[in-house]
Amino acid sequence: MPSLLARCGAEVLGTFILVFFGCGSVHVAVLTGDLGLGSVALVWAVAIMLAIYCVGGVSGAHINPAMTLAFAVWGRFAWRDVPGYITAQLAGAFLAAATLFGMFEPMLYDKEEQKQVIRGKQGSEITAMCYGEFFPNPGKFGGGPGDYDAEAHDKHNALVSERSACLAEFLGTLILAMMVFALVDDRNLTAPLSRLAPVFIGLTVAVLIMVIAPLTQACFNPARDVGPRLFAFLAGWGPYALPNGNGALTVYILAPIAGAITGSGLYTHAIRPHLPAPS
Repeated sequence: MPSLLARCGAEVLGTFILVFFGCGSVHVAVLTGDLGLGSVALVWAVAIMLAIYCVGGVSGAHINPAMTLAFAVWGRFAWRDVPGYITAQLAGAFLAAATLFGMFEPMLYDKEEQKQVIRGKQGSEITAMCYGEFFPNPGKFGGGPGDYDAEAHDKHNALVSERSACLAEFLGTLILAMMVFALVDDRNLTAPLSRLAPVFIGLTVAVLIMVIAPLTQACFNPARDVGPRLFAFLAGWGPYALPNGNGALTVYILAPIAGAITGSGLYTHAIRPHLPAPS
């Protein structure tokens, strides 16, 4: 097995690839309007495939703290390596966000000017959403002609409660984790060949985004949210890089972790025992 340092380095790179392409597609969608939800979902799917194919042979390509914890809880990963993996994932996501900011900064300012919002003030969520995530998705307020409408945004925010957002993230990550465990299980004879597992993991994320993104922007990965959100907080958005209430903790950290552990546990204890025993 590669050293922990090598595996953590692979997790930095894998998470960087994931967030660079995934959040990069969100930048393009928000700042130019050239990508719709389906296209963004497809980019996230391909980003996951590329990250897994690139670093999976070294680190297993967890690229997600919720998955790292799920593997550890069910005895598939050493607890002593969990802190290193999670730190590496957060670092990769933060570096990807910083890189995207360096590339898109003029366009971010242009969008804020178009919408007459000031970074770090109400309304700057329409650009902060390129990094951290919000519930409900505020993307509609960044598109089209006209200035930002604060009153309409307040009404929009009432459409999805913190409880509903937690449920969406919990269920989405539950399904994702269950599928990951199924797709990489050698005993699962109906799973595709192991080298195709990343393709189906990516497609799982794509269909989940199509359903859940309007509610929560579809996180399912605390590193993907925390790293870029921390960058946005430091880069001038301040408290407006955070969602309403306690959502940064409950919706985008705790709910995905609980979902991943539950989904992987369901597969491990409710499905796997009924598969044919290895010959």
